[in-house]
Amino acid sequence: MDTTNDIAPEAEWVRWRHDFHRFPETGFDERRTAARVAQILEVLGLDVHRGIGGTGVVANLKVGSGSGVIGLRADMDALAMHESAERRDYASANPGRMHACGHDGHMAMLLGAAQLLAASRDFDGTVRFVFQPAEEHGKGAAAMLADGLLERFPMDEIYGAHNIPGMPAGHFATRVGGIMASEDNFMIRITGRGGHAARPHMAVDPLVIGAEIVLALQTIVARSVDPRCSAVVSCTEFITDGIRNAIPTEVVIKGDTRSDAPQVQALLEKRMRELCEGICHAHGACCVVEYTHEFAPTVNWPQCVRVAVEAARTVAGAAQVDGDVAPMMISEDFGRFLQSIPGAFVFIGNGDGDGPGAVPLHNARYDFNDSILPIGARYFAELARIRLK
Repeated sequence: MDTTNDIAPEAEWVRWRHDFHRFPETGFDERRTAARVAQILEVLGLDVHRGIGGTGVVANLKVGSGSGVIGLRADMDALAMHESAERRDYASANPGRMHACGHDGHMAMLLGAAQLLAASRDFDGTVRFVFQPAEEHGKGAAAMLADGLLERFPMDEIYGAHNIPGMPAGHFATRVGGIMASEDNFMIRITGRGGHAARPHMAVDPLVIGAEIVLALQTIVARSVDPRCSAVVSCTEFITDGIRNAIPTEVVIKGDTRSDAPQVQALLEKRMRELCEGICHAHGACCVVEYTHEFAPTVNWPQCVRVAVEAARTVAGAAQVDGDVAPMMISEDFGRFLQSIPGAFVFIGNGDGDGPGAVPLHNARYDFNDSILPIGARYFAELARIRLK
């Protein structure tokens, strides 16, 4: 690792980011990634702890005698998808793995903040740099918490950020309260009676029943959820054991739901079970509904949003900061931390229009916009300076 003084820090942050991008690893398998993160932090002189919640890393930087403790978090995992970027010289070298959500950039920004704060030491208290595994499937935050994150490394507050394509590069957006939705997954298994396609009266057709259920589930948001609340029900897979001339015996419907309030989350599950069981009973079929809670909603704490907005305005200018952005129905594992301690989450624009960084998240051609690394690093560093004066 280059650490000589004649290297501009921004150039080093880009090299770190490209290295993470070239060697992506999925949830709880971020061994090389975590080792590289820990190595950089140790060279910077931080107190580093590995293996938190599996592959998580926590590093401490204490300056002065202040008792305040602030947490700054980045996610580390990639997605299980193939990168389509033939001319990208740092494209994934791990087949079927890709940093298609920008976690490589998030890590580089937070490492950049650690470098800035380790050099300036212009705060009084403790900063904890939290590098979380397995964000993509909503498991990593819970794993770190179960491993005693807050008992071993107490924090007064925690802050996180995510790049957003479609928003001007370097623009900040946040809000008080719910900023991102919960995500629940469901699997509906319908069992009927298969038979010959020419003799449907001898069968109980789960395919027709499943089609009716898919349509009926759309009435949950339209007719059961208060119009002032946000909710989404999406059926994304429809699987049968039939063939062209045979009515199936079993149909499986998979999908997910999104909401931004616990009471709506509970309503979606309740109405889904009622509709599925009622429709299947009416047709003489059986069904089993599996419904799992994957992501908690991300709900920002008001006092922490004020800090986030102040830090963003300091590094980007007031005109580049939206403190009351509309909530998004995407989900983020950071919400699990905010159920335990105060904190706030912000979006940082990755680029819009036809410019760099505008390719959507989870797209095979996506790439983090290196031009926002400095603003992200300085934002995280400024949070520490504000809260640990």
